[in-house]
Amino acid sequence: MSSTVVILLVGSFVAASCALVGSFLVLRRLALLGDAISHAVLPGIVVAFLLTGSRAPLPMVLGAGCLGVFTVFLVEVLNRSRRLQEDASIGVVFPALFSVGVILVSSLAAQVDLDTDCVLYGDIAYAPSDVLDVGGVPIGPKALWTTGAALVVDALLVLLLYKELKVVSFDPALASSIGFSPVLVHYLLMAAVSLTVVASFESVGSILVVGMLVVPPATAYLLTERLGVMLLLAVAIGVGSSAAGYAFARWYECSIGGAMAAAAGLAFVASALASPRHGLLARYLKHRRLGARLAGHLVLLHLSGRAAEGERRGLGPRDLEARFRWGRVRTARVLGRLEAQGLIEPAAAGLRITPAGERAVEQAGTAALADRR
Repeated sequence: MSSTVVILLVGSFVAASCALVGSFLVLRRLALLGDAISHAVLPGIVVAFLLTGSRAPLPMVLGAGCLGVFTVFLVEVLNRSRRLQEDASIGVVFPALFSVGVILVSSLAAQVDLDTDCVLYGDIAYAPSDVLDVGGVPIGPKALWTTGAALVVDALLVLLLYKELKVVSFDPALASSIGFSPVLVHYLLMAAVSLTVVASFESVGSILVVGMLVVPPATAYLLTERLGVMLLLAVAIGVGSSAAGYAFARWYECSIGGAMAAAAGLAFVASALASPRHGLLARYLKHRRLGARLAGHLVLLHLSGRAAEGERRGLGPRDLEARFRWGRVRTARVLGRLEAQGLIEPAAAGLRITPAGERAVEQAGTAALADRR
């Protein structure tokens, strides 16, 4: 298997597994908790090494999982004390645990093949050369097996507990009333996040994995309002960002992990701009259409009032410019749209409202009264 294929597979496995668990973090507004876990598991990895004397994946995963769950427990304890908000609780817990991990890594750097750069940044370029041996038999790159196993576990968690995760994410009170345990589901999800983080440590690093935990799910969140579609989109965006980032890194000879995270960020920016429902462009067009509609109603109301007073002379564009303080371009655009819809027509020295325009005014008034009721 070529190095390119291995790197793409590892990046795709990391992105997909992070997208699956990260989607529920985004939905539950716990994205910062994913950041906390990704940093706080560091002392668990060091302690696992000290106890076992091995860098085998299983001890690392167990140590990181325990610290991840412990992090969530501490955050919950501080949050339930009513003295700290959840974001403040996270801000207190994870720097403390992460600093302990950094101290342990730094103090053991001369004896242990762990260093802060590896833990913080990772380097997926070396994934193909780190081969896993089982009984002295090489079975392939270790990163491929660890990230693949994390992806399988996360996929099984989502498939088996999809209904529970969905209910707990949107309505924890309902989950309790129908027999689900929100606390148990919550800790299972956090354990899966811990597993995903430690499986991605050496390939992506704890800092960059946060981007994959949050950015692809947040991007998918802007594009759909269905959970199943969101999960699929998040995985697709994460995998696509990994491939695009790798191509960019090869072309410009820069950090592969950083390029992957940057590609995910660009995907989010594109989604934030062009999302059909929540994008900035869609909102701008919506506000512009609403403004044009309100401007048209103002003109119709003004012409209708003049007609009711028996004024036969039409109202010219300059009269409307002075009345509403509009520019010539806007006035011409509003009047042209109303005339094309048949709501106004030419009259002596200007324009006047048509019977269709009068009906439109009546319908708008009826709708406004209904909204007030």
